[in-house]
Amino acid sequence: MKNQFPFIPHPSIAVASFTLLLMQSGLSEEKGKETSAYQAPPKIIREGEPAEEVKPPTRRPLQEWAVSPGEGLLAPFLEPRKLESNALFEGGRFPNVIVAADGTVVATWGREKYRTRRSPDGGSTWEDEVIAADPGFHGGGALVDEITGDLIVFVEAHHPPTEDRRLYRSRDAGKTWEREDAFVIHPLHRRKDGVIPSLHMDENGITLRHGPRPGRLIRTTSNYMGGNVSGGPADAFVNAIFSDDGGVTWDTSTPFPAFGTNEAAVVELSDGRILLMARRHLATDGLDHTRKHLAWSYDAGQTWRDLRVSGILPDGNSNSRYGLMHGLVRLPVVDRDILVFSNVESDKGRERGTLWASFDGGETWPIKRLIEPGPFAYSSLAAGRPGTPSEAWIYLLYEHDKEGVLKRFTLDWLLQGASTDDGTVPEWVE
Repeated sequence: MKNQFPFIPHPSIAVASFTLLLMQSGLSEEKGKETSAYQAPPKIIREGEPAEEVKPPTRRPLQEWAVSPGEGLLAPFLEPRKLESNALFEGGRFPNVIVAADGTVVATWGREKYRTRRSPDGGSTWEDEVIAADPGFHGGGALVDEITGDLIVFVEAHHPPTEDRRLYRSRDAGKTWEREDAFVIHPLHRRKDGVIPSLHMDENGITLRHGPRPGRLIRTTSNYMGGNVSGGPADAFVNAIFSDDGGVTWDTSTPFPAFGTNEAAVVELSDGRILLMARRHLATDGLDHTRKHLAWSYDAGQTWRDLRVSGILPDGNSNSRYGLMHGLVRLPVVDRDILVFSNVESDKGRERGTLWASFDGGETWPIKRLIEPGPFAYSSLAAGRPGTPSEAWIYLLYEHDKEGVLKRFTLDWLLQGASTDDGTVPEWVE
């Protein structure tokens, strides 16, 4: 339902119990097959009084946004253009790709060093590599602050779990990066003994535009609960962190309504709802761990509800239970919810990278197209901005046989793929 947001308390208000949180997030028996039967995991302890609320500094109102062209028309994405490919990185892992407010495409990468490359001309040519952090383990969730134009990336000391979390900022579309030591991540409801999530490894973060908290920065995060092994821990879970002061202060959302999850993505729909899509490592509730899990937020990312398992989108190769990080992006088209998703479609391993498109905000995915027949692992997606050199392009950065490969294409190219029999492509697209 559009533009209907139930009253949800601010995250600084204490909630009596974790069970009550789950009930408020829509996890009731009445939801039937779309819900999870999980109980509160024993390691998550919510004790102590909530911390004093921190008032964020004043930020420019929406009507004064000037750094980003925002959303535009569908027509440019339907222009016929050829698929193009560039190998951007050698060695290492972990992709994110974002498009700065001026249309500069910024690709980020790295396992031992946090590496970046930028293309001011929309992906036609690429400047030399810039090291944002050395050493630095990729933290995922790279984002553009649509109010200031700043780029924000997250770095950890090493493979999680780790307590060493870092934030780097660029004020010149990725030319230079500076570490910020003043940022803070609060646990859920700012409780003294709450869990602070890990920053590795998720799809891009976003700036909210349409819902009850325009200007909010949000990205998904993972809670490893002391380990990171195949098939567990059973109480590991996805949630999100969000900031209303440009990335200085971050609060933590309630958990995604399924445990055994991590490596997620968020997109904001035109009616202000936020879709979160998660990878599933372990399913103890009988739900299909080979498919992506979805939930929605109606309160700008503070809580998640209406758990659903996709009937069409794979969570990695079907001969493994381990899942695979995916790419997800909403095209910046006014009043339309066109989503593009990337993952593998394979029963032999991490290969056959494929794209799917949705035209109704993720309810159906009627079209798909193979984009990489060879090796394909973690992936990230971004969309070009109206009125910039990036306009009309969709960008995919993915792991390919120890390389970071970027491909750019248009929606027109994707529409030439195969039908999935999951809904139909609407007439307004064709």
